[in-house]
Amino acid sequence: MVLDFNADEIFQIAEQIEQNGARFYRGAAELDFDEGTKKKLLALAEMEDAHEKTFVAMRKELSGQEVASTVFDPHGEVANYLKAMADSYVFQKSAAPEDLLSGKSIEEVLKIAIGLEKDSIVFYLGIQESVPEKSGKDKIGNIIKEEMSHVTLLTNELKALTK
Repeated sequence: MVLDFNADEIFQIAEQIEQNGARFYRGAAELDFDEGTKKKLLALAEMEDAHEKTFVAMRKELSGQEVASTVFDPHGEVANYLKAMADSYVFQKSAAPEDLLSGKSIEEVLKIAIGLEKDSIVFYLGIQESVPEKSGKDKIGNIIKEEMSHVTLLTNELKALTK
């Protein structure tokens, strides 16, 4: 069985992924880094918080079929599936940042973060194909643009550290 999603559902995933990203950076800031690096990581967590708010605002602008359910789901199974997807992809909720990042330099943390952001772009490009045009497929492009801006920002941070 193939599920079609609407833009509203994808924005729900995006919001959860941003929450997971903020958790990732806050967890990284708890590791053995100098105060300047900790501040940088906390600033990245705040960036994720801001992007979550951006997605919330974009989601509020959706209307009509962009928020209409694409399947009959009286038991809310699609919502549970979407939450599981968000927690299983990109900045996985189950992955403790301490385990993933312990002993890593800030440069290595940023490289991991860039990889995770690129994974999110691939994820959204793939799931975009599951959103019919009438259900807001074009809106998913806005999420992808935001994620691309994350990659650019992180890449610039990494370049600044390696100069």
